[in-house]
Amino acid sequence: MLLGLAEAARVLTDSAEGAAAVLLGFAVLRGFRVRIPVLHFIRDAFLDLDQHTRVVSYDDEPLILVDAHDREQGYLDKAAAHSGAGVLHRAFSVFLFDGSGRVLMQKRAAGKRLWPGFWSNACCSHPRRGEQTEDAVHRRLLEELNIEAELSYLFKFEYASQYDEDGAEHELCWVYAGRISSLPSINLTEMSDVCFQTRDQIDRSIQEQPDSLTPWFKIEWAHIKKDHSQWLSAS
Repeated sequence: MLLGLAEAARVLTDSAEGAAAVLLGFAVLRGFRVRIPVLHFIRDAFLDLDQHTRVVSYDDEPLILVDAHDREQGYLDKAAAHSGAGVLHRAFSVFLFDGSGRVLMQKRAAGKRLWPGFWSNACCSHPRRGEQTEDAVHRRLLEELNIEAELSYLFKFEYASQYDEDGAEHELCWVYAGRISSLPSINLTEMSDVCFQTRDQIDRSIQEQPDSLTPWFKIEWAHIKKDHSQWLSAS
């Protein structure tokens, strides 16, 4: 009964702490004796659920429009920036490597508007209006992978790729790299799976199943192998 009430409280309060507080108040009113560790367990369970299913992407989030030299030109909501042939905007892409140089790959969630179910690198997103790119990168690592990592900026590039007649990417993309020691705990609204892959495994996928990988990943991967191959070695 208490767990059912906790679930209802979670929906009403939209927070794990709120659910625990509502449950405690109900228990006191009904004369229930609820041990604090039980409430902590319920709170932590809902916090874990939040980390794995919370929505962190919105069609109306304001992206930063730029020119070919990455100079700000204004702002546009995400849905409009990706409509049709797309409007050039600032973005970032993060590569994460383990200690042996394997690459963390993610399979994009089926609900993604562009390239759903495709494999790509660890994290790809956008800074929002008024947000520095480096701040946005660390925000997104927490939102998508529930991790913090020390990152190094590698390069930036412009690309455009059409997904279908209604949507495309046209981005000035900043690329970062970092190292992690184990598989992260993922947000299932953003991706359905993650794994570490070796350089040979990725090259084989590009050769044999190129349409299973996002277009920006394939461009970035070529740059990393050519100019930043130290990341593919053991740390």
